[in-house]
Amino acid sequence: MKKLKNENELLKKAIEIGEKYAKNRGYNGFSATNSAKDKVEALYRLLVNDKLIHPLAVSDEDQPHMKHKLALWISKQLPDDHPLNN
Repeated sequence: MKKLKNENELLKKAIEIGEKYAKNRGYNGFSATNSAKDKVEALYRLLVNDKLIHPLAVSDEDQPHMKHKLALWISKQLPDDHPLNN
């Protein structure tokens, strides 16, 4: 797994957009006590369930791979000229 340029910033953006998407899907939202780890896993599973991203192999279902998958997802959603994609 090759780390993306700006991967941490892309992950933050993915969590932000993913939370909005989850709310639009009827999820009550995350509380202030939810950790980033919990948010990453919940958003990953929601996006896989909605077939917006391909699932990881079972052996690769861990936090680093889920974070990478979310960063890839959001980088493809952003316009080509977005600062995070450069």
